[in-house]
Amino acid sequence: MRHLTVIACLLLAIVSACASPPSRFYTLSAATAGAGSGSAATLSVAVGPVSLPAVVDRPQIVVNSGANEVRLDEFNRWAGPLQDNIARVLAGNLAQELGTARVWPYGQTAQSSADYQVLIDVQRFDSTLGDAVLIEALWTVRPAAGGASKSGRSQVRETIAGSGFEPLVAAHSRALARVSSDIAAAIRAP
Repeated sequence: MRHLTVIACLLLAIVSACASPPSRFYTLSAATAGAGSGSAATLSVAVGPVSLPAVVDRPQIVVNSGANEVRLDEFNRWAGPLQDNIARVLAGNLAQELGTARVWPYGQTAQSSADYQVLIDVQRFDSTLGDAVLIEALWTVRPAAGGASKSGRSQVRETIAGSGFEPLVAAHSRALARVSSDIAAAIRAP
């Protein structure tokens, strides 16, 4: 009987040693309600499409682990496609910045047209655990009624407040809020 107990304990130890940690899923968030201008309440804006570097366009969160090395974290993942996540957050931020509820991710509504379309080309979406995130994005604001498009580049470095993936994702959300501010300023400019 004692022999069976020892074998059962050994089998239990082997099975628990082979168990992998549970996966965690993250999503970016729009900034909390701020002091939007309120003057653009009748504007409508479609955000997207969003393009990303291939290295980060995947379910796993990609972190920098050296000057020329990245690591795909199999157990810390985006809850949905990163492009959609970024478009949703930029739309939420722009709605607050512009004081209008008529902002949506491109292709995710039955509305036929918007006053403006914002195209986003993310050049860098860098993540360094325990340090900072860097977002570099080229963006173009196209008016639907014709007229000149406005283009810009936002480069935002946001320090991570803490260790782990939750503070890293929060830093990306803050960085996207700053990109949104740049885009909102271009939309408001005459």
